[in-house]
Amino acid sequence: MHNKKQHNPWLWIPMLSAAEEIPFVVVTYVALLMFVQFGVGFGMASLYVSLLAVPWILKSFVRSKVRSAGYFKFRIHVAQGLIFLMMMLIEITINHWHCNTLLLFAILFIMSGLCAWHELLSKMYYERMLYPREQILFHTTKVLATQTTMVLTYGVLIIIVGFLEVFFRSISKAWAMESYLVAGGFFFFVMSNLALLKNPRICNSYRYESMARTVKAEIHIIERIRRKAGSKRVIFVLFFLLLPQALMFNSRVFYLLTPVDAGGLGCTIHEVGFAQGTIGVLAFSFGIVIGRRLVRTFGHRIFWLMAVSIVLSPLCYMTMTLHPHYDDMLALCIMTLLAQFFFGLGLNICYFFVRFISGERYRNTINYLYVPLVAAALFVPMMASGWMCQWLGFRTFFIIDAASALLPLVLLPALGIKQLLTYEDR
Repeated sequence: MHNKKQHNPWLWIPMLSAAEEIPFVVVTYVALLMFVQFGVGFGMASLYVSLLAVPWILKSFVRSKVRSAGYFKFRIHVAQGLIFLMMMLIEITINHWHCNTLLLFAILFIMSGLCAWHELLSKMYYERMLYPREQILFHTTKVLATQTTMVLTYGVLIIIVGFLEVFFRSISKAWAMESYLVAGGFFFFVMSNLALLKNPRICNSYRYESMARTVKAEIHIIERIRRKAGSKRVIFVLFFLLLPQALMFNSRVFYLLTPVDAGGLGCTIHEVGFAQGTIGVLAFSFGIVIGRRLVRTFGHRIFWLMAVSIVLSPLCYMTMTLHPHYDDMLALCIMTLLAQFFFGLGLNICYFFVRFISGERYRNTINYLYVPLVAAALFVPMMASGWMCQWLGFRTFFIIDAASALLPLVLLPALGIKQLLTYEDR
């Protein structure tokens, strides 16, 4: 048994969470900004970033194999070392290979796969190091570390990139320096985890039985989706609920960065970092937290509030295009705050759909299903959004996006949503 000094969750949980979040932010948000600034075009930037989500869609299908392989601590160190190597290759690609975007995408794709693997290992290590009551106790610590890291990586570092572009008068030099900073920060957490992470301490039969039940649920969940009455209908509705958000995910950044004479707001990169990476991330996180508390407190009675909230988010961006406030940072921050808050609050609606598919007997599979199901629903619209912006223009695009957000409010009653809300697995 480890003593308290060796096993101190107040130290290793923030360090492990930060090491988990930094590369995720790079492949999810920072990569899009890099591709746009390196001139690949909106369509190809959307394609690249959408493909980077493939490992996250597929990760749960290898979850049981990763779990059965064990050696979580050792494999976490290996994953972090390989991720650090990919970060250094990104800097070399930008600085020495003249921003070869195809090579950059290949490196980021490998890094995305490593991130998905690292995320699985981190969750399993977390379960082995903490008993269920301890996991509840340190949940807030984990969330705060995750969100702080996201703000620093997507917000503060992108703001610094903007100033570096002015200082160096070179986009490639600015991004190369940013890659150095990200890699250096990540290396600090790699070394901290090397010192702080200990061998898993929970090896009782209850833990193994719980894992066995989870693995069994995972093996049968695909067949359950195929056979369960209403599953296809639920996935169909979920797709249309998330469609406006998927279309908006990349296009909101395109709109901010596009010059005014081309229909955008003409924001600088550091303005995007402040509005989206700082204000937006905090608002989204706040919305997620409030939504989860409402779901736990009120259950299915809060469903329609979530449905309306997720509809309001695209309406904010439509308003920005219909009534643009050029050079007004306050207006941009307010609209971004509202859009991201409503998105975070409304995204909790996915819980009801995943619970319907997984059933009450398979509570542990909710987390297993949630990320790949949501990522799969977002995949194709995200990929198409860049070309749609180019063909339709931002104003028309966001009007169509907002109109599509109203469709689920019609579909939900028509397809018998009451059955979904009151479903109990027997």
